[in-house]
Amino acid sequence: MGVRIELAHMLADLAGGADTVEVEADTVGAALRALTARHPALAALVWRDGRFNDQLVAFLNRHDVRHLQALDTPVQSGDRLMLITAVEGG
Repeated sequence: MGVRIELAHMLADLAGGADTVEVEADTVGAALRALTARHPALAALVWRDGRFNDQLVAFLNRHDVRHLQALDTPVQSGDRLMLITAVEGG
């Protein structure tokens, strides 16, 4: 079992309708890179100038990890990473 990435509706549309994508990774950043490698249409929304897009909100097991330094946060098999757009919220 890898890291489960849950995508908000608009992001899921860009991932071919998949609202959940499982990837193998050891950090939040690696998980996001694996996600955008698998679904390139997401790359422009997830990354801005090589940095995590501040118009997205990322939660790792309910903890906010959207800030740049948080990309180095370790993940383990079974963790849940949720991505939502700031406008979708709640």
